[in-house]
Amino acid sequence: MPQNNLPRQNDLSRMIRLLAGLTAYSVGIALAVQANIGLAPWDVFHQGVALRTGLTFGMASIAVSGATVALNTALKEPFGIGTIFNVLYIGAAIDILMLGGFIKEAQGLFSGIVMMILGLFVIAAATVLYISAGYGAGPRDSLMVVLSKRTGKPIGLCRSVVEGIALICGWLLGGKVGIGTVISVFGVGVAVQIVFTLARFDVAAVRHESALETLGRLKASFRKV
Repeated sequence: MPQNNLPRQNDLSRMIRLLAGLTAYSVGIALAVQANIGLAPWDVFHQGVALRTGLTFGMASIAVSGATVALNTALKEPFGIGTIFNVLYIGAAIDILMLGGFIKEAQGLFSGIVMMILGLFVIAAATVLYISAGYGAGPRDSLMVVLSKRTGKPIGLCRSVVEGIALICGWLLGGKVGIGTVISVFGVGVAVQIVFTLARFDVAAVRHESALETLGRLKASFRKV
């Protein structure tokens, strides 16, 4: 996978990569949810919010993501247009996939474990696509970054604390915790490492544009036309 280099890539190819990545990410989450053996920490929280509010899983995801972007913005962390797409697109796509019956619920433990593991690898591959577009990180990833900046603590520790809080709150709200939660917590890092290595993808080499940068650049381009 070629690294992000803004001058060498046009916005159409980057947008295609972004949307392909977000679509694949939605598929990965839907697979993990429909595995029916317990959810990843953030998804436990989304499910708990959905159960308590009557929202669909996807709409609960959008609500939580939107609130996270608002918090990040209050903490002076810039966001990109990819962040906005992440908030709106993924939740809507998940609902379409699950409510439309495109991804069926697993009927047993073995099939559930297979679906969960497959979902983690799909999410990892999707992450390569949407991050390499350079249009901004997802709201939860941005939250880890801003907390690390604010506290001076390692980003891994900040992620563990935030996801732990999300998991506990989601469980108290009624979200499903199970063996799939354990697989997700310990397996997502493995899946990401394998996929990033195979794709020769260096996430640190990607420079993300803020929404203001993107809009300013596009405005300048239109003036030249």
